[in-house]
Amino acid sequence: MDNNEQHRSGHVVIGVDTHKHVHVAAVMDTIGGILATLTIPTDTGGFQQLLDWAGSYGRILAFGIEGTGSYGATLASFLRRAGHKVVEAGRPDRRLRRMNGKSDTLDAENAARAVLAGFATATPKSADGEAEMIRQLKIAHDQAVEQRSAAMVTMKAMLVHAPDLLRNETAGKTQIALARRLAGLRPRQLEGPEDALRHALRTLAKRWQYLDAEARELTKMIAELVHRAAPQLLEPFGIGVDTAAEILVVAGDNPERIKSEAALAKLAGIAPVPTGSGMTSGRHRINHRQLNAAIYRTVIVRMRFHQPTIDYVTRRTAEGKTKREIIRCLKRYVIREVYHLIRPAPRTVPTAS
Repeated sequence: MDNNEQHRSGHVVIGVDTHKHVHVAAVMDTIGGILATLTIPTDTGGFQQLLDWAGSYGRILAFGIEGTGSYGATLASFLRRAGHKVVEAGRPDRRLRRMNGKSDTLDAENAARAVLAGFATATPKSADGEAEMIRQLKIAHDQAVEQRSAAMVTMKAMLVHAPDLLRNETAGKTQIALARRLAGLRPRQLEGPEDALRHALRTLAKRWQYLDAEARELTKMIAELVHRAAPQLLEPFGIGVDTAAEILVVAGDNPERIKSEAALAKLAGIAPVPTGSGMTSGRHRINHRQLNAAIYRTVIVRMRFHQPTIDYVTRRTAEGKTKREIIRCLKRYVIREVYHLIRPAPRTVPTAS
């Protein structure tokens, strides 16, 4: 028997450093250390090659993949469907990178070591259901809203230089009415700055109308998916479609991967990670700002219109709590409520009659 084979357990973990066009993998025996590395293309053939190659070294315990939410998402889904355990390896420690250098092979080896050492334990999102569909639609929706706002800001800035008659006609109009009025302009030939201004305003107004229609259509699609995936999220006071959508995006299509209320609170930045040092104590890093902002909006709505919350604020204020502290407590209450709503219902085993 080969000397190297004598020092192998036959149980291996695989680390994968992911990229757009190729992935680099390293196989690590639980006793024998790193055994080999492999570079594969990012297609189904390459994924199958990786699986066959990894299996030739022993029983596969887990795959540790960097970037399961980006370049590694397709590979993670393929391996999960094949029945293998997949964990998010995360980025290598910067101190180790400085000491040992950086390369794709080293990153793959570090990913394998992180899995074996127990540092990499996070279960990636499965990205195979309504939550992933909502995430994709929200990317397009949020960009449309951002560009719509930019178009309106530009229109209003350019109106400052418009003739008095046009400025008086558009003063005090709502955004929809303003866009409708400017889209109806009939510019003359380009003979001066005023003609160019009218062309520009008409173009911006039509762009705003297009983006507004696009955002509204995407909003309807997102609402339909939220009602289909988790209608129970819309029942609590102050949680609307936007907040429910953010919750589902963070939880993913496999919310059971979030093991506790504290874990969800940490994801949402409600239990923020302290980053203070010296004179900067009290600062925190928020992991998911969109969800944190959505929960904040829910709390503000409850503080204004929800009588039990109003009574709570009154009582805590009398105890000497600041508004900031009260809001932090209320955000934690909302997270606790949300956590139990997104958890999958326990399966009941039918009893024999």
